[in-house]
Amino acid sequence: QVQLVESGGGLVQPGGSLRLSCVATGFDFDVYAIGWFRQAPGKEREGVSCKSRIDVRTYYADSVKGRFTISRDNAKNTFYLQMNSLKPEDTAVYYCATVLVDDPLFCSVHYSDYKYWGQGTQVTVSS
Repeated sequence: QVQLVESGGGLVQPGGSLRLSCVATGFDFDVYAIGWFRQAPGKEREGVSCKSRIDVRTYYADSVKGRFTISRDNAKNTFYLQMNSLKPEDTAVYYCATVLVDDPLFCSVHYSDYKYWGQGTQVTVSS
């Protein structure tokens, strides 16, 4: 059974950092593309970042570029979102997601492209 379990959310002051983790179980992780999404209250789910399964293609939304870093550790079946210089507008529930792909360069921030989702973790940026 495919399962994604997230951790690492919390309350942080503006300018602070958090690292989100997403542990994948039940499948061969290294043939899956990965993505991070977020959803703030009253807003649609937004694609934040993605990474291809062979770890050569990466995308960041303009709102997080230069501040967030996506990474994956296939040996640990885990992927991460390092978030630095956090702003109040980064406050949202963050979701990890994966999809099995043949294309090793596939990298998407469209939520409809993903099949498996984590449970979500709350990130609150406030003083």
